[in-house]
Amino acid sequence: MFIDLLRSRRSIRQFAKKPIEQEKVDILLEAMLRSPSSRNLNPWEFVVISKPETINKLAQAKVHGSGFMKTASLAIAVCADPAKSDVWVEDTSIASLILHLTAADLGLGSCWVQIRLREHSSTFSAEQYVKEVLGLKDSLVVEAIVAIGYAAEEKPGHDHSRLLFDRVSYEKYGQRE
Repeated sequence: MFIDLLRSRRSIRQFAKKPIEQEKVDILLEAMLRSPSSRNLNPWEFVVISKPETINKLAQAKVHGSGFMKTASLAIAVCADPAKSDVWVEDTSIASLILHLTAADLGLGSCWVQIRLREHSSTFSAEQYVKEVLGLKDSLVVEAIVAIGYAAEEKPGHDHSRLLFDRVSYEKYGQRE
């Protein structure tokens, strides 16, 4: 059941040195391309990266929170053309989530690396850095990079007791029952 996948999935930041089979990469790509999109405008663009030297460069995209990517077998930059849709952030976020869940379903680990609104250095944004590394055209923006690979760490799913049910209201905000 889908809920079992949600119960067990965790962000993975340590990957085994094992390539991902092409058939799994193909499924990941198909899943992203089937992502829901507002008004079916599909403003997203994806860059699939498997060369270790490029992944190593992308691992330097931010001061904090991207270094773990260097051990990933695969990285997928989730980009968009904002001229195509005013809700490109939502559409790229949905595609990223579909990518995460598909990776988990295939027995792969993954972790989101936020790029939008993050810094590479005090004078250069993470987005500018990624655009330069990947040769993106100026009209594209970068939402995130999803690092993917076979997990080299095991994490149990979050315990049911940690779920924030106190943030659920019924009928009106603040009404808990």
